[in-house]
Amino acid sequence: MNEPTIINPFPTITFGEIIDIIVLAILLYTSIVWAQRTRAAFVVRGIVILGIVYIIARYLDLQMTAWIFQAFFAVFLIMIVVIFQEELRHLFERIAVWSLPSTRAPALGSTTVDILVRTVADLAKERSGALIVVVGKDPVERHITGGIQLGGTLSEPLLKSIFDRHSPGHDGAVLVENGCVSRFAVHLPLSKDLGQLAHLGTRHSAALGLTELTDALCVVVSEERGTLSIAKDGRLRQMENLHQVGEAIETFLKEKFPPAEKRTFSLHLLRKNWIAKILALSLAIGFWYVFVPGSRTVEVTYNVPVTVENLPPDFELEGVQPPEVTVTFVGPRRAFYLFEARKLKVTVDGSLAGQGRRTFNLSEQNIRYPKDLTVREIRPTAVRISAKKSSPQR
Repeated sequence: MNEPTIINPFPTITFGEIIDIIVLAILLYTSIVWAQRTRAAFVVRGIVILGIVYIIARYLDLQMTAWIFQAFFAVFLIMIVVIFQEELRHLFERIAVWSLPSTRAPALGSTTVDILVRTVADLAKERSGALIVVVGKDPVERHITGGIQLGGTLSEPLLKSIFDRHSPGHDGAVLVENGCVSRFAVHLPLSKDLGQLAHLGTRHSAALGLTELTDALCVVVSEERGTLSIAKDGRLRQMENLHQVGEAIETFLKEKFPPAEKRTFSLHLLRKNWIAKILALSLAIGFWYVFVPGSRTVEVTYNVPVTVENLPPDFELEGVQPPEVTVTFVGPRRAFYLFEARKLKVTVDGSLAGQGRRTFNLSEQNIRYPKDLTVREIRPTAVRISAKKSSPQR
């Protein structure tokens, strides 16, 4: 029986390692949410599939396939930077925003919502196109072009005058921050998501494009149809009535600028996006198990059967003494996770048996084992085979 003698499947964990797992889980959760909100989701899914194929190749000892995947993963980080350079820049911007104390005053919740709802309702009736950006916590300056600084208090007359057809800035977007119109006649990046933009105009494309890159909320008034749409987190939804518009804006402001007395821990934080949180925690524990306890050197001993190969055709094998030898391997703990002890065997080249040789010395060359391991000891170091000449067939 090839059974390991040392490996404990439940390694001890220290308080520092628990903190390490929590930090990694937070980073993984951030990456999962980032992938969900960008067009990187399908690429990440493809990378995960390739990783699973690599693990299967290692488990089945497909050496050439595993070698190809190892070469691929050697340039993996460079590929990630090239493919996701814009998304990574956005991710680092968000991390920078989260790490700094907020200096932006909360938006005027109910007042802001009332003004925006009444304004877009009138603009929709008049079929006056409009694009209003309610800025969240992410900086938007890098993603916008043009525009005129204003800094005016948010009001219906001000918004209606900006989006008047005769106004030179009515085709651009308006930025709303801190209860003020900070800039107007702004040009936003256009989205390439043709699936959501079918039969829609440039304003909808601009609104969707900015929300793919930042956490802002955009309100769009269609000039052709007089409909109202909300873009948020890379998703564009047409509103059925003004109540939905007001509810979407109010929810956004409460989420981005909650009152100080409500910023307390609650079960709602655990329930929100709980599948991604469980996945991130599971991956963090898995990575810890592989790379922390898995990197520690262990010594494992197996009883390995002895087989004789290349025996001359006119000889018959009577027996091997001893039929098993004890082999001790040394290596990182993770090398034994997918290790199949039942596949181990010590092979002896019996081609010299015809010349009278019966005793064979054993070394690591007689054993096929993973390259991550090292053979420390073989006991005994020699085996003796019993063979006799076959009886001639009549």
